[in-house]
Formats: sequence, C-alpha cells, structure tokens
Amino acid sequence: MKFAMALTLAVPAMLFAEAGRTADAPVVVTSIKPVHSLVSAIMQGVGTPELIVDGAASPHTYNMKPSNARALQNAKVVFWVGPGLEAFLEKPLEAIGSDAVVAELGKAPGLTKLKFREGGAFEPHDDGDHDEAAHAGADHDHDHGAFDTHLWLDPQNAKAMAAEITTTLVAADPANALTYQANAKTLDDRLDALDKEITGIVSPVRDKPFIVFHDAYQYFENRYHVRVAGSITVSPETIPGAERIAEIHKKVGELGATCVFAEPQFQPRLVDVVIEGTKAKAGVLDPEAATLDAGPDLYFNLMRGIANSMKDCLSRES
Repeated sequence: MKFAMALTLAVPAMLFAEAGRTADAPVVVTSIKPVHSLVSAIMQGVGTPELIVDGAASPHTYNMKPSNARALQNAKVVFWVGPGLEAFLEKPLEAIGSDAVVAELGKAPGLTKLKFREGGAFEPHDDGDHDEAAHAGADHDHDHGAFDTHLWLDPQNAKAMAAEITTTLVAADPANALTYQANAKTLDDRLDALDKEITGIVSPVRDKPFIVFHDAYQYFENRYHVRVAGSITVSPETIPGAERIAEIHKKVGELGATCVFAEPQFQPRLVDVVIEGTKAKAGVLDPEAATLDAGPDLYFNLMRGIANSMKDCLSRES
C-alpha cells in the first residue's frame, strides 16, 4: 500500500520535472560580441552560442581561424550583421552546409538604417579604400556598403535584431520556443529601460561637439542627439594620411574645448597628434566591446560604457 502511494506521488513529480526540462540546444554561432550578447540573452536556460570575433579583435580587420571554420561547419544557426561589417565571413558562409540557417540581422524588419556620411569632417565612404581581397566576390544585392552597419548602437535597433533572433531560433528549435519567447520579452523590457537610462546619462552634455576615431556612432548620435562633429577616419582598417590628420586637427581647434575619442583596437597615438596644441581632451569609446567579457549582459555594459565615457570626457574642465 505504501509503495503504491509513493509511486502515485512520484509519477506526477517525474512528469513535472520532465516538462520543465529544456530540449538539447542547437549549435548556434554568432559573429561579433554585441550580436552574441543578444543571442545569449534569448538562449538563457537552453544553451550558450559560440562567438567568432572574440577578445579585443575587430570585425573590420579579422582573419578566420581554423576553430572558427569548424564552428561554422557544425552550426545549425548562424547570426551575423552582414557583409558590410563582417566581410571576412561572406565566403565561409557560402560554403557551410545547406542544413544551417544563416540569419543576416542587417535585414531584420523594423531597423532604422542610416547611410554613410560623406565629405567635410567625414571622409567619403569608398569601398575601394578597403581590403580588396576581403571584398572580392561581394554580393551587392545585400546592400553591401549602402548603410552604416553599426546598427546595435541604437537600443531600438537592438530590439528589432532581438525579435529576428527569436523568430529564427523558434523556427530552428521549436522544442525550446517558450523559453526563447519568455527570454525575448525580458530582454525587450530591459532594452526599453536601458534606452531611458542612457538618455538621462548623456542629456547634460549632448550639445557639446566631439570627434571620434572612426565614423561608427551615427545610430547612438541619432538616438540621443549627441554632437559627433567628425571622424579621423571612416574605416579603421584605412590609416588616414597626414593631410587628413591636419584637417581634423584644424577642426578640433575651431570647435574649441571638446573631446577626441580613440578606440581600444586602433591607433590611439593618432588622437594624441590630433589634439596636440588644442584645448581638446582625449577619451576612449568601445563600440564593438573589445574590452568587455562576452555574455548576455555585455550589450548593456557596452551602451552604458559609451554613454558614461562621453559624459565623463565632455564634462571635464579644460
């Protein structure tokens, strides 16, 4: 009798535990840290996506490793922004198995897309300035080079990307659909809160002009109305010449007290040259999260880091 009662109690408990257990996670590969962060947040409780451009590397100058190629070959789902940012991935993605789903987040519905700025304080954007080998065979039907690909620097774009990530994961792995959808709702709410938080951080300094190392901040500027007055270079893989440095140096002098921001991976000594003899101050912005640890919170740390770096530098007394 006691055994029968124990069995009666145990069976529902076993069934409940089984119902709460997620199915095995698919192999998911992501290109860059901001994308990896969004995917990680949506996959929490199911699995952890793999990351290609890790550490302090930049997609602008990245070279594929054998381990990256193996990860792509094993992938069921791959998330990237698109050929305008991760040009090194174009050919490898064409070669992966037909069973893999490749989601180009630069095509997600609902994105705000901004064209590259040209002329004056922003150099003309010319694909000829890039590494021709990296761009050989590019498919221009993919809007290659038609818009600024640093889309994630607007939390509203991050929300659109997260929605596309969720749709893709649910289709590829319906057994874990409820977990993906619940995580996506949590992420959506967190992104709305982050948007309001950053507005508050940068509001006191948004009228102060500044120069950036490369023109990667349009989406942040457009969202929060900060005043990016120019860039040292459009493409960080293209080192600016002496004439360009002199032009930006003059621009900094004309603006008066401002900030010039370097980036962790690229030529910070150029910033020292640009601000020499002016009242400008030097700062550092990290739009691709080179200095941050990968994970679901990275996107939030990235955006807060940019906002706080701007506020700190632009609030400093000359």
